[in-house]
Amino acid sequence: MAVKRENIRNFSIIAHIDHGKSTLSDRLIQLAGIVSERDFKDQILDSMDIERERGITIKSQTVSLPYTGKDGQDYLLNLIDTPGHVDFSYEVSRALASCEGAFILVDASQGVEAQTLANMYLAMEHNLEVVPVINKIDLPSADIEWAKDQIREDLGLDSGTALQVSAKTGLGVETVFEAAVKLMPPPAGDSAGPLQALIFDSHYDPYRGTIVHVRVFQGSLKKGDRIMFMSNSAEYKVEEVGFFQIVRKPMDKLEAGHVGYIIAGIKMISDVRCGDTVTLSSFQCKARMPGFREPNPVVFSSMYPVASDDYVALSEALEKLKLNDASLIYEKDASAALGFGYRCGFLGLLHLEVVQERLEREHDISLILTSPSVQYEITRNDGTIEIIDNPSLYPDPTEIAGTREPFIDAAIIIPDKYMGAVMQLCLEHRGLSTNYQYLTRNRIEMKFNLPLAEVVYEFYDRLKSVTQGYGSFDYEIAGYQQTDLVKLDFLVNGERVDALSQLVHRDKAVDRARNACEQLKEEIPRQMFKIAIQGAIGGKIIARETVSAYRKDVTAKCYGGDISRKRKLLEKQKKGKKRMKMVGNVEIPQSAFLSVLKSGK
Repeated sequence: MAVKRENIRNFSIIAHIDHGKSTLSDRLIQLAGIVSERDFKDQILDSMDIERERGITIKSQTVSLPYTGKDGQDYLLNLIDTPGHVDFSYEVSRALASCEGAFILVDASQGVEAQTLANMYLAMEHNLEVVPVINKIDLPSADIEWAKDQIREDLGLDSGTALQVSAKTGLGVETVFEAAVKLMPPPAGDSAGPLQALIFDSHYDPYRGTIVHVRVFQGSLKKGDRIMFMSNSAEYKVEEVGFFQIVRKPMDKLEAGHVGYIIAGIKMISDVRCGDTVTLSSFQCKARMPGFREPNPVVFSSMYPVASDDYVALSEALEKLKLNDASLIYEKDASAALGFGYRCGFLGLLHLEVVQERLEREHDISLILTSPSVQYEITRNDGTIEIIDNPSLYPDPTEIAGTREPFIDAAIIIPDKYMGAVMQLCLEHRGLSTNYQYLTRNRIEMKFNLPLAEVVYEFYDRLKSVTQGYGSFDYEIAGYQQTDLVKLDFLVNGERVDALSQLVHRDKAVDRARNACEQLKEEIPRQMFKIAIQGAIGGKIIARETVSAYRKDVTAKCYGGDISRKRKLLEKQKKGKKRMKMVGNVEIPQSAFLSVLKSGK
């Protein structure tokens, strides 16, 4: 379908988690009729199994929808569905870079939440036209007037223009198409100029090579053209261009304003970079597009293959995953206990879990992960400053003049009846209350200064449980502050296991050590000898658990007679066990490493 540039609209759907972005996308796709009823399934844009199982969107997905407006004209609407979770806000910022407008969804029963505000600011940074949509108006607990007040007060938008829809039942969904046509601007750009296209995503296809997702800002592109990536001057010949309509739909050409894909037989995954500019070799544009700011990882963990033969497969899998997830950062690492692996940086704990599951499912690699940590600033006695995120690099305590850890400014929005429980939770995690204010009659925004290391461990899960699911949480990095840091080691049968080491605050060390020792005791299988599991700071043991030994009844054949006969046999057994313990090697199962990660009670 050839559509004039004035009739193209590129827009995103942004919102807090569970406010109905993917469901609204489903209804819009059904209305556009690009998928037959037989092939349609809920959350059709969530293509990964892990997205369907968890009920969350992880990757932003693009789909081109044909639409005939009330004015009788044909339009092409490029919809980009985005994630809501704070760990994937980088995905959202990339999706917004290829749009002119955004629909911001507000749940009629939950109102404006932390991530709604954060995504609103992202949209404003990209100068997008933002249209509010009140979703879930069919719920018995829906309060539309209250939601309108929040849109006006918290988001500063005109609540009179807010659309009212129920994405679940389909009520009012066609008004979203009309609003896109009427309220959102068409893309700018000259189709006759030199090609300037921004890479906002890509993925790997085993049959076609790397498939590049682009937004064309200027010029045009067709099959047979020779393209060049401006960051590294790599050149390729275009094999196919087209739109995303759930499946790839080949087109004659892509022009200014279009969002689509390029297939050019790209075998070198490293040539394609998110945020790079694509141009024609023969007719180059003058300057690169500004691209995206680099994501800052906040949680670090090392990944090792369970079978050391899988190291090469892990390297290839990470390279392919990096193509599809630009916020993943990794470098080579090695451990005495686990061999060769990679030190990876993530945007949060959910991001870490998702990457681990994708590596295991999509690439069939079994992994062991070390305890997640954050970056600490260590000042040595000679005044040099080091940034470390790996416990194995922690220097001798006698050489350290001071340590600093990253803190965050957290904004927590909750119904006011949970204020005491949230205050208690934040104090337990070494938080400091900086401010609070009432947003509406019974909703309160609490601001805390919290150490990032405390938030990494199950803070979000605890917040959800103490607020019965009504708490929303958003944060930004607030710089480094002085801290009292210690390295917590774990010894199994007297052997130090470097993969279990953690950097923790001194006040938390004993609790963390006891907790981890209890978890390890449950997971490590019993042997014929006792196994001591110890938590230690330097040479000082601060926690201990013992895995009791199996005991063979050597006295079974001694019935009656002198007690010294039994004692002699038991002594003999004892000596054997002692000798066994000296040469006995304790195999630590993978579940034990994972149990330590989950040890925050």
